[in-house]
Amino acid sequence: MSMYTEQQAKAILDKVIALSKADECTATLGGGINGNIRFALNNVSTSGIVTNAELAVQVAFGKRVGVATINEFDDESLARVVRRAEELARLAPENEEFVPAIGKQTYKPTPTYNAGIAAITPEYRAQVAADSINPCKNDGLIAAGFLSDSVGFFASANSNGNFAYQQSTGLDYTCTVRTDDGTGSGWVARNAGSLEDFKASREIQTAIQKAKGSRGAKALEPGKYTVILEPAASAGLISFMMNGFDARQADEGRSFLTKKGGGNKLGEQVFDPRVTLTSDPWNPDVPVMPWDGEGLPREKMTIIDKGKVSYLEYSRYWAKLKGKEAKGSPGNLIMAGGTKSTMDLVKGTAKGILVTRTWYIRMVDPQTVLLTGLTRDGTFYIENGEIKYPIKNFRFNESPVIMLNNIEELGKPIRLGDDESPFVMMIPPMKIRDFTFTSLSDAV
Repeated sequence: MSMYTEQQAKAILDKVIALSKADECTATLGGGINGNIRFALNNVSTSGIVTNAELAVQVAFGKRVGVATINEFDDESLARVVRRAEELARLAPENEEFVPAIGKQTYKPTPTYNAGIAAITPEYRAQVAADSINPCKNDGLIAAGFLSDSVGFFASANSNGNFAYQQSTGLDYTCTVRTDDGTGSGWVARNAGSLEDFKASREIQTAIQKAKGSRGAKALEPGKYTVILEPAASAGLISFMMNGFDARQADEGRSFLTKKGGGNKLGEQVFDPRVTLTSDPWNPDVPVMPWDGEGLPREKMTIIDKGKVSYLEYSRYWAKLKGKEAKGSPGNLIMAGGTKSTMDLVKGTAKGILVTRTWYIRMVDPQTVLLTGLTRDGTFYIENGEIKYPIKNFRFNESPVIMLNNIEELGKPIRLGDDESPFVMMIPPMKIRDFTFTSLSDAV
């Protein structure tokens, strides 16, 4: 069994807590059903359903901590996993930064469960593959993509009487479309909170148009350009930047939010006044669990307020040390924008480059959040408000901090998920000046 009701999950966790002889015990139980279909070369290659549930037990003797996991839940297995966690804790060195388990919390449920996604069938997945492949076949194009859907639950309990339980669903779709000669590439990805928000036959048209339009790309000299970044092109840079919103890193001089002479830049103007970034677990477009990884309740919060830094994350250890309050860390990022689409931004651009997507993003300098990466799957030259021709991909060296100070215009935010990011995001397309491309890339 991989899905447990609140009552069933609580019964297992209560047993675990009762079995522990340690000073404190925290147990988490999570699981669910994941369905998928994968296609390549215009054919379905794999499809399947994976079910699993896992229990993690963390115990502490003083400042010595041990963790053990198991996916069997009979009484003997529960006793075994508790014993194993306790053996490891006794062997562990003392953790000088140990913080005791949280006390009893109150969580306000968030709308993370969608009945439509939970009811997805193999027939539905097959239809998504067909709706992606057939238009490509008819156009002499080649599709490769993946649909993943999930329904799951998460529960946690500790020896201080805290308990949490909630169910959630998810849907992720991605498709790359190539021309038959391999010179053109288009891409689309959707992370949807409900089936109403997703239609494969509609989404595939984006990738088809990008693939057909990117044939025969011309080389453009690297340099600084005005760019229009589609939401998928800037999301990875922004989520990378969020690593710097950590109070300890800033206080210890390891972040772009470190203040010269010591301390951090909380309350200071760091970005363009049009940049406002919030987090809200109850937002109906991007709901997330009402607690973070430590079980702290999440709140609606402003991270950047009209360009000013208004939030830094304090771990419970650092908060205690600095006399601050530790709050639940954000699970979603919602960036304010305007009403224009990506193509509306193109229409208002005299000269520039449209970037569909960035990938292979890596850190160059943590102090300035200088990042490097590549464009891919459709990069185009814009002139007099029109897409003139496809261009070869670039490597970029750019800091999202500089990028968010070089804003010319923001469009309408859309929902995004990213495998490499811990956040679900609402990000607008952005028109940015002086974006730095450093070299050409031959890859399509």
